[in-house]
Formats: sequence, C-alpha cells, structure tokens
Amino acid sequence: MTVDVSTLATIKIKQLRLRAFIGINEEEQQKPQDIIINVFMQYPVENAVLHKDIDHALNYRTINKKIISYVDTGRFLLLESLVEEVLTLVMADRQVCFAEVEIDKPHALRFTDSVSVTLSQRRD
Repeated sequence: MTVDVSTLATIKIKQLRLRAFIGINEEEQQKPQDIIINVFMQYPVENAVLHKDIDHALNYRTINKKIISYVDTGRFLLLESLVEEVLTLVMADRQVCFAEVEIDKPHALRFTDSVSVTLSQRRD
C-alpha cells in the first residue's frame, strides 16, 4: 500500500462513560454525575503504515487512560472548561494534528437527553 504523506488516520473514542464532579450548584459539587465523552483525532499515518509498528502509531489507549484519570481526579465548574481541558490533554500528544472533543452531560436539563459542548483544535 502506498501512503501519501498527507494521509491522515482518524481515530474516534466513542461514548466514554465516566462520572465527574461537575457543576456550579452545591449538589452537583457533592455528587458525581454521568458524562459521556467523544473524541475525534487525526494524525499522519504514513510512518505507522510503512513500519507496521505500534511505536509509529498514535497510542489511543494511552490517551484514553489519561482522560479517565484526569476526570476521575478532578472537579469542574463548567462543562466548557472540562471540554477545553480534555482537548488540551489530547493535543499534548505531538502526533495529533487535529482533535475534536464533545462531552455530554445527560439529563442536565428537563425534557432533554443531554447537553453537550464541543471544541476542536488544529495544530499549525
């Protein structure tokens, strides 16, 4: 397989279900709530394909573990802040050239399935 140097692999972490202390109300700060995280990442795939070696691929397992650890040990006032912090964590991997993070807070509003915030970033 010939890979163009501009070819990007897309990796998605879908429906990562965690519990987080998130919100501005006292009750929200005392009781963890369900959140659902979706991460969309792109990275140049050429080296991974040419070498057929995990050391040249984006390690999405490591990124997933970092997200879990970060959420498990943190307390967050705003959903927007949490999304931005998870996006920063994902972009800390130098292989990632584009990432989008969406976090849902189920049942945050009456009569809705969830409220979500999405942020994205591209590396120059």
